[in-house]
Amino acid sequence: MSLYTDHLAALQQHAESALERTGFDTLLIASGIEKYAFLDDRPYLFQANPHFKHWLPLTNHPHSWLAVRPGKKPRVVYYQPDDYWHVPPSAPSGEWVEAVELVVIREPEEAAQALADLVTPRTAIVAEADAALPGLAPNNPEALLNLLHWARGAKSAYELEQMRAAQRRAVPGHNAARAAFLRGESEAGIHRAYLLATGHNDRDLPYTNIIGLNEHAAVLHYQYQDESAPAEMRSFLIDAGAQVNGYASDITRTWVAPGHDEFAALVAAMEVEQIGLVDEVREGVDYRDIHLSTHRRVARVLRNAGIVKMDEEAMVEEGVTKPFFPHGVGHLLGLQVHDVGGFMASETGGVADKPEGHRYLRLTRPLQAGMVVTIEPGLYFIPTLLRQLRASPHAAQVDWDVVDRLARYGGIRIEDDVACRGAGEAPENLTRDAFASV
Repeated sequence: MSLYTDHLAALQQHAESALERTGFDTLLIASGIEKYAFLDDRPYLFQANPHFKHWLPLTNHPHSWLAVRPGKKPRVVYYQPDDYWHVPPSAPSGEWVEAVELVVIREPEEAAQALADLVTPRTAIVAEADAALPGLAPNNPEALLNLLHWARGAKSAYELEQMRAAQRRAVPGHNAARAAFLRGESEAGIHRAYLLATGHNDRDLPYTNIIGLNEHAAVLHYQYQDESAPAEMRSFLIDAGAQVNGYASDITRTWVAPGHDEFAALVAAMEVEQIGLVDEVREGVDYRDIHLSTHRRVARVLRNAGIVKMDEEAMVEEGVTKPFFPHGVGHLLGLQVHDVGGFMASETGGVADKPEGHRYLRLTRPLQAGMVVTIEPGLYFIPTLLRQLRASPHAAQVDWDVVDRLARYGGIRIEDDVACRGAGEAPENLTRDAFASV
């Protein structure tokens, strides 16, 4: 047995249990469809249904379907058009082919006939509404999806291997981006260096790269890439990942140009705290506690750097760390960069609330062995939030001269992807292991 076949067997077993518990006989999953821009014939970037690529390493296969039935091989309806306008999917190949019952279709509508024998009132159909075909209307039963989403939190050995590979694919890009920054290239030039080193293009990245120089590092999801380099290169924040067989990596680093020692010291202090947070990723730990720990650690950095003169605990309790660290410490990672199920109270649903006043946290579950989470503390100088802090009762506790000096660097974020292990075991830092191996 291989890691993939073990993974498939575990998915089959869990799907059969979920079907029985929710009163369904069969699970149909659509891969998704190509969508076109309004009043245009240009398609948007295809994104596969994550439930589909959970079973199959097929990330660019619209109009395909998967059928899961108790006691039988999964049936894969594989769309392979006879197309001379575009390159069609290649003939089915790989380890997955032997594990399934394969039906090849040439037109999307043929999927309805290929699955007609499986459709009953007790068939669960997981798909977006646009993927519907005659007789195949998505119902997306909530009870079933809750069970599937909860289980996706813990990764199989096969999934962890794909995620390690996604780290190894991203790391050369990060190294190439840092070198391009030190050469004085523009944001667009740095982005191109990343793509070249990873073998990615803009179409198949797991998310849009964030490439921010100087003050642009203060924009959390900075969405542009200037073609012109700034007159002075001071700082560089890159948030960029890669994907392998549908599984993502999500890595952020902050770099400092030579001669900017004050900001370099701040980055070094944040890295110490980030490594400490990684060590908190342990089975049974409530991820919300890691988020609150991040605020305490950011408070320590702010105080030691002379940015804020308050007591660290008071700084956290009175919300003074929030303008400097306004986002959550991380999220689940896997088939999606912000993987599903992060707020679930249990496998049957419900919501595990965010800590009061921390609305941007994306994960509120206790950690389980096999979960992969990001740990991405930040410290930023965001003009709109600093203006609010200047107008607050705590303004006198801030050294605004230091803030003004540091604001021209934008901010800091350091992000690793971390696998939670079993009870008593230290976490696996997928990202730093990959950097060490390259």
